[in-house]
Amino acid sequence: MVIGAGPGGLASAMLLARRGFKVRVFEKAPRIGGRTAEVALGAYRFDLGPTFLMMKFLLDELFEDVGRETSAYLDCRALDPMYRLHFADKTMVARPHPDDMRNEIERAFPGEGAGLDKFLSTEKVRFRKLYPCLQKDYGSPAALLSKTLLSAVPYIAPGKSLYDVLSTYFQSEELRLAFTFQSKYLGMSPWDCPGLFAMIPYTEHAHGVYHVMGGLSQIPQAFAKVAREEGAEINTSCGVKRVLLEGGKACGVELESGESVACDDVVINADFGHAMSTLFPDSDLEKYRPSALAKRKYSCSTFMMYLGLDRTYPDAEHHMIVFAQDYKRCLEDITKTKIVSEDLSVYVRNAVTLDPSCAPEGHSALYVLAPVPNNTSGIDWSEHKAAYRENLLQLLESRTPYKDIRDHIREELILTPEDWEKQTSVFLGATFNMGHSWDQMLYFRPHNKFELFDNTYLVGGGTHPGSGLPTIFESARISSNLICDKYGVPHPKPKAFEELGLA
Repeated sequence: MVIGAGPGGLASAMLLARRGFKVRVFEKAPRIGGRTAEVALGAYRFDLGPTFLMMKFLLDELFEDVGRETSAYLDCRALDPMYRLHFADKTMVARPHPDDMRNEIERAFPGEGAGLDKFLSTEKVRFRKLYPCLQKDYGSPAALLSKTLLSAVPYIAPGKSLYDVLSTYFQSEELRLAFTFQSKYLGMSPWDCPGLFAMIPYTEHAHGVYHVMGGLSQIPQAFAKVAREEGAEINTSCGVKRVLLEGGKACGVELESGESVACDDVVINADFGHAMSTLFPDSDLEKYRPSALAKRKYSCSTFMMYLGLDRTYPDAEHHMIVFAQDYKRCLEDITKTKIVSEDLSVYVRNAVTLDPSCAPEGHSALYVLAPVPNNTSGIDWSEHKAAYRENLLQLLESRTPYKDIRDHIREELILTPEDWEKQTSVFLGATFNMGHSWDQMLYFRPHNKFELFDNTYLVGGGTHPGSGLPTIFESARISSNLICDKYGVPHPKPKAFEELGLA
């Protein structure tokens, strides 16, 4: 039984169905995808959450594991440029090829190009040492003494933040930000994000960034298609009220309709905090009672604008990041003091530059994301929503090619942190899930084989290895492999870097 049809749940359904298990998926929403679903506003189409794909080799490996090729289900296009960065007084594009990127760095930051070579060579070693650690489960303390993890210890950059690590390669403050803003993929500040996550900007520059034609929402659709081809049953508009327990083991689920459905094992793909708050009795949850969960560290949230525009912007890149004038102070407002900052940072995707399917001809479908505090802030977004929208539009008009954007809005949807929590069941509105501090990773993160109840497994951003689509895919593979191991069902092992062609 799989609770939730997000990318992790559907990847699990696909893998397990292929390996001979009878799989049933229950999704309370009327559509699949979770935070990777599609948003439709009239004739405009948007991704609800993730908008670009990294580590495509992992997606390819999942499809190979089920006897398919990615290209038979998805049209993935490598981006060049990957994105444009807007600083206070200059812009820079990120290019996937080292020679092009080095030239761009020299253009914008003369004398700094050699730092790229040092970054790529040093971080390649770190990535090769650390990524295999993310492919294993950490269900017991003994896993912390595995050869794989112990051999990686010298590369974890203890006591260093992501910003500290990148400061060894580049002197310019803005160039350091160009290689550390990726901590926002985890909902963290680069000054707080552990230095080992330098593997994120590394994999961008070493392995590329991809757009999926039709949007990244096509990935869970593809997983669902394969799962159904292998015999899985996927039910939408069919929420789970609670997990049924017997003697400390999951034995089925009770649906919101009142129907009880028995099963041998349960895979939970719901947001972890929300699942703990709704699917189990508080008395059985021990360290994961809602009161205890509230004391854990969580990512920031996001203020989202999905805008259907009646014109195109030829000078705009597919992906764009606009940095706040004082980026560090902006992130402190978001993650520490938790106030509504007036100095904004914003990410924009304008997919029609490559993908005309998301808007009518001559129109644009603009995805605008601004990081904001999660709901532990106590901010009443009904009071701040209109002013925050206005500030975002002013920033876009003053610092990007979208000079007349407000005159061309034909469709609009806004999601605040309160909306994320109330409408999409994201605990505390923390859209990047539980934080990735040292005390919330590996063994110290909720386990793939859930430690509180037997026959219960977790996938998604709230379990190991963490948030972000590639790691969510990996969580599905880890949990599926654990279920297979339990029943003696053979399964492929993750490929080595040489087998993936990443040597």
